[in-house]
Amino acid sequence: MASPAEAKLPPNNSSGKEEGANVDKIRDILFGSQMRDYEKRFTRLEENVSKAVETLREDTMKRLETLSSFAQQEVESLSQRLKTEKSERSEGLKELARELKEAAKMIEKKLGQLEEQTSDAQSELRAKMLEHSKAFSNEIDKLRRDSAASLDREVEILRNDKTDRAALADIFAEFSLRLKNDLELPEK
Repeated sequence: MASPAEAKLPPNNSSGKEEGANVDKIRDILFGSQMRDYEKRFTRLEENVSKAVETLREDTMKRLETLSSFAQQEVESLSQRLKTEKSERSEGLKELARELKEAAKMIEKKLGQLEEQTSDAQSELRAKMLEHSKAFSNEIDKLRRDSAASLDREVEILRNDKTDRAALADIFAEFSLRLKNDLELPEK
């Protein structure tokens, strides 16, 4: 061992190596058992930490795999539900489109029938109007003929019953004379 005085001396190159070795020996003597004990503890601590980290890593991986599997199942489930709903909606839309087409055809058919009925009704109405018009025209002609015949009869009756013009002129002349009091009336 080197004395403390020697340890304070400036080291020369060859003695520096010896002194470094001596310091290591001194350190080994003073702290050796504690250092080995610390080294063993650190090694065990490192092993325990390594094992804990590995266990934690494995546990985390298992949980991540479980979570990933769950998420994948949920995504597949949602995807399946989405496909089912899309299919149902598609079928519903197809059914609705078919019903709309049928309704449109039915309406078109009804409109055609209504148009045909209207046309038939108009034709029937025109025919009835023409028939009534002919009947009224015939009635008017008959009334005109009857009126003309009646008028002719009345005129004939008036002609037969009328006073002669000369006799009428004599009556008026006599009437005027009587009004003037120029006429002497025969005594009865």
